Amino acid sequence: MDNNNFWQKRNVLVTGGNGFIGGALSRELVGQRANVTLIVRDWPKLGALEFLGLEGKVNIVKGSVADLEFILRILAEYDIDAVFHLAAQAIVKIANASPLSTFESNIKGTWTILEACRQFPQVKRIVVASSDKAYGDQKQLPYTEDTPLLGLSPYDASKACADILARSFYHTYKLPLAVTRCANTYGEGDLNISRVIPAVIISGLKGESPVINNNGISIRDFLYIKDAVSAYLLLAQALDRKEIQGQPYNFGLNKPVTMLDLANLILLLVGRSDIKPKVISECKTSAEIDQQSVSFEKAKTELGWEPKWSLEQGLKETINWYKEHLREI
Repeated sequence: MDNNNFWQKRNVLVTGGNGFIGGALSRELVGQRANVTLIVRDWPKLGALEFLGLEGKVNIVKGSVADLEFILRILAEYDIDAVFHLAAQAIVKIANASPLSTFESNIKGTWTILEACRQFPQVKRIVVASSDKAYGDQKQLPYTEDTPLLGLSPYDASKACADILARSFYHTYKLPLAVTRCANTYGEGDLNISRVIPAVIISGLKGESPVINNNGISIRDFLYIKDAVSAYLLLAQALDRKEIQGQPYNFGLNKPVTMLDLANLILLLVGRSDIKPKVISECKTSAEIDQQSVSFEKAKTELGWEPKWSLEQGLKETINWYKEHLREI
């Protein structure tokens, strides 16, 4: 992304900054000379801060996004102007196994951040991360921003709730915010190797057959991490415009692919087209969504955003990163 002066010396809070998207976003903000503060709840053995070289370049505070007094203190002490709220329990399997902790993080964490910002009017722009999962299972694709939010599994429902809560704070209190609904985001720095793209890449690099669930017929849309970061920054910058405030925006490629085709493409790019995915049918649950894709036409028209990276281009970059870091993860 081309640097500009918008973020220079601006005081920015990123929740979930030790995660995949939050880490990549923080790195770009640092590169654009923002003063970045990260809220970190836990300190895992592997985190984005170390891998992306952010230690010593950002302010790190340890605490919970569900603690209102803590968030208010951080906003005041660091004189925060912009907030990116990305902190969430983002793993669907964990959400199904532990719904209450997921709701605590994803829903209560969101209303706490929003209420803190309402009480601290120096915050001039807020971007809240929802998800394409909030739309749930729909008969008509691609999702548009007018598609009803029908997420029914614990994770999907938590993102739908956070989405609605955010927009309610705009409509009730005119909080200067917008909501992102991103497709499945992938790329370098994703340390959650249970996700399909990291899992298949690592299997291919090790010469092993990746396991693909639901007969490989599930369809998903994907978004490369650099396109996701550009979307977050562009949307935040646009919040000076009143017509952008309170709005949700989809970000994705709108080029859905089956999981089997995705796996075969990755294996080809890894140079292991001799390996075939192991396709199984036992892991499909009633909570899983069969087909997903998002239209980014609204973001293109109103924000001037569109993806710059094709799936193949993004996968090549991602594969190169995992090659370099395979022993560490």
